[in-house]
Amino acid sequence: MKIISVQNNLGVPKYKQIIISIEKTIEKGHLKKDERLPSINKVCLEFELSRDTVLQAYEELKKRGIIYSVLGKGYYIKSTETTIKQKIFLLFDELNIFKEDIYNSFLKNIGKNAQVDIFFHNFNSKVFLKLINDSNGSYTKYIIMPTNLVEAASIIKTLPVDEVYILDQTNFDLKSYPAIYQNHRKDIYDALTKGKIKLKKYKKMILIFSGSKEPLEMKIGFENFCKDNAFDYAIISQFEKQEIKAGEVFIIPSDRDLVSVIEKAKKQNFKLGVDYGIISYNDTPLKKVVENGITTISTDFEAMGKILARMILSEQRDQIENKCSLILRNSL
Repeated sequence: MKIISVQNNLGVPKYKQIIISIEKTIEKGHLKKDERLPSINKVCLEFELSRDTVLQAYEELKKRGIIYSVLGKGYYIKSTETTIKQKIFLLFDELNIFKEDIYNSFLKNIGKNAQVDIFFHNFNSKVFLKLINDSNGSYTKYIIMPTNLVEAASIIKTLPVDEVYILDQTNFDLKSYPAIYQNHRKDIYDALTKGKIKLKKYKKMILIFSGSKEPLEMKIGFENFCKDNAFDYAIISQFEKQEIKAGEVFIIPSDRDLVSVIEKAKKQNFKLGVDYGIISYNDTPLKKVVENGITTISTDFEAMGKILARMILSEQRDQIENKCSLILRNSL
């Protein structure tokens, strides 16, 4: 039984011919789980191939979970499931409704021939490092959400450069990687500019910015807008049920802070959109109805997942800025 077949002048790279022939042998039932493949040296000699060519084929099959290696012994069949063409490592910062939208959209558009394993680092550098170290070499693609972790770029650079995609936030140190991202500095500046006429009726703009999860670019964009347009403003790290003054408008990235501000305003008998204002981040169906509608700055998370899937399937290596908009409602 011939496991591997390689021919000249087929127009198919020889490493891919090795992969295809092994897949076909498995599909015919001639290779079972834990059976040994021909050694790299044997394949090199038989077909006059470089070691790198054979190793590339075996490593791709390994990343897809079809074969495994035993040090000093060789390569063996791990799975007879050959329909999985992509094995994807997806690392999110945390689980929330917006990440769920990205994930579901990505799964819908990546196709049935991909296996997607999802992980969360929860803004913890040690967890981020461990997850990436443990996954290195086991996947065909790595989708990373680095958020604001300082060490993220250096850790990501340990992965194969051609297999990494950056999601949601990017920075200068990651500019060589393909990405679908939000431009937080530009997004908040443009959104506030769109709402400028309504904002002028307020005396002061307040950004609630803890800095633990929110991107720094959001804070910079807010400051730039206020300075460029002569708005009185403040940046606070947490709300803590402080007194709300008439004429204040709050820009609130966290939904937890959003609830706190609304609760406090009710105790003060303030009417939203009249005595004070709110701009929340990231739109949800609930924000359409709460308090007769909460104004939001929001990107299209479903589009983000769809574009990401398209980039991977087409091997596209661009940096794409996802669209963001201000959705005006009664809270402003």
